[in-house]
This record gives sequence, structure tokens and C-alpha cells, in this order.
Amino acid sequence: MKILLSRTDRIGDLILSTPAIATVRASFPGAHVTMVTSPYNRVAVERNTDLDELIDLPREVRGDAFGAGLRDYDLAIALAPRATDIGLVGASRARVRVGYTYTRRWFARMTARLSLNRVMISPADPELCERDPNRIVPHEVDQLLELVALAGATTRVTTLRLDVTDDDRRAVAHLPGEPVGLHLGQRWFSSGSTLESTLQLAGELAQLGAPLAVSCAAECDEYAQAFEARGHTVLRSLPFHQWVALFERARCVVTVDTGATHVASAVRRPTLVAFEHRYFRLNSQEWAPYRVPSVLVRKPGSEDDTALAEFRAQIVSGVRELIDA
Repeated sequence: MKILLSRTDRIGDLILSTPAIATVRASFPGAHVTMVTSPYNRVAVERNTDLDELIDLPREVRGDAFGAGLRDYDLAIALAPRATDIGLVGASRARVRVGYTYTRRWFARMTARLSLNRVMISPADPELCERDPNRIVPHEVDQLLELVALAGATTRVTTLRLDVTDDDRRAVAHLPGEPVGLHLGQRWFSSGSTLESTLQLAGELAQLGAPLAVSCAAECDEYAQAFEARGHTVLRSLPFHQWVALFERARCVVTVDTGATHVASAVRRPTLVAFEHRYFRLNSQEWAPYRVPSVLVRKPGSEDDTALAEFRAQIVSGVRELIDA
């Protein structure tokens, strides 16, 4: 049996797909499983032995055009609700073609059925969640497990997977042990949070009695100098698996809603996540830390001093709760 999986979006979402990938492997142990990724997100699964083959979708190539060259698959699953992945899976013409889209994406629901012969509809909808405070949305991991069950994969695995080696651990062994890990993502510096407030937050976290380890996404490198000027050591551009090893040794991880949340969950670290003010109800359910102790806070709706001070206080209180547990 030949199985084709596709997920070409973000690293964090691919990490959340690893239980579904493991479920496919456990359910079809004799199958040859091929995974299509992007050059960007493939690092999340390049060591994953649940996969037999890893193929990059070139940035300049459409998913459906690429999928047309992937033939002779018995089962194909689009693990992302994107036109690229759905088109790729559809163009493979596998006998069973599975994917999902969202409740109120009416056009996507119609077009998906042109490519797929089994379609799951996710209940995730930001507006409906805001209107109905009792609306429950399953975590993305659990939605993906339902998706692969629709494809016939029934031996369920629920553990996130990232493969860290002793070499990765040795590369960060010189850093202080059991730090509070603060990861700098772009959302710390916009829409309810500012550079100055985040600098103050770093100083407050450093007073909690544990070392502070600041890591920095590539797109935030411009901000790193400001943290270094305040006396913080910023770990810039760590290779992916060394970054994972850094989180693995942390007492807890503090981040905005980004892939760092899911890296921390994969290495079972307590995590505090600052979600965006808008659509908090949906995002804090669907993309929360998975099966680890966590505290979820909502970014303020404004950037006045009082709102930012309260935001920082919630974060510091949440971190104290996690490291004292």
C-alpha cells in the first residue's frame, strides 16, 4: 500500500500533525508513507521514522501541478485545509483522497469535493466562537486524528513527536539549566504588546529566581539588540533541533501564539501562551499547548500603560504558577 500525506504550511502546524502521521503508520504498518512538505517546514519531520519518504513542494510550483506527478497512491490525505494541499492530493488521483475545510468557508467546501472523495468539516470558526461563549472547538491535534480516522486509520496515537539527539543537547549544555524560556515572536511587538513592554516583561521574568533564556525567531532579529542592551543573552538563529533542545531543558516556556507553543508541547514543557485579543476564544482552544500544564492569557485590546502593565502581571503570575507547580 502507498500512502501520500501533504502539509506544506507552518512548522507548528506540522508538529501538530505528528500524532496523525503516527496514527497512519500504526494503522498501516506495512505501507510506504510519503510526506510532501515545504522547504520551510520539512525540518519538523525530517528525522521522523514514521515516514518512509519526504518530498519538498518547490515554492514556485502549484500544488495541483505537483500532485499530478505523484501517481499510484492508494490513499492521499491533505493534513492542511489549504487549496495547495487539497489540490495536490486531488491531482494525485489516489483511490481514496481525504481532506478538510471549515464550517463557513462555503466556496472551499464546494471546491474541495472536486478534489476529494472524503471531506471533513471542521467546526472551527472565529466569528461563531465570539458569538457563542459555549461553543467548543476541538484542538487541532484531535481534529487531525478524526481526519485520518475518516481515511481508515484507527490505531490512534496522541503523542506529539520531535526527534532530539544527544548532539543537539550537548550544543546547548553550556546554557544555564532549567531556565524560563522566553521566545520572541513578531506578535510581542504589535497589536496589544510593544517592544518596551516586552523588554519590561523580560526584566520581570528574570526576577523570578530561574535563569532567563531568550530565543529569537529570525524575523525578530531586529529586536534582539534591544534585549541584549538590557543585559539579556539572546539566542539568535539557533538550528531548529538545538532550539528544541533548549526548550527541553526549560522549566517553562513563554511565547506568543506561534510554533514555539507546539515545540514546547512536543518536549512536554509547561507553557504560557499570550494569544491575540481578537478571536481569543477560537485560537485558545484550537492551538493551545497540547497535553502539558499551561496558562493562557489574552493580549489587551489597547496599548495604554495600564493595559500593558496588567498584561505583564498576568504573564508573571502565570509563569510563577507553572514553575512552582
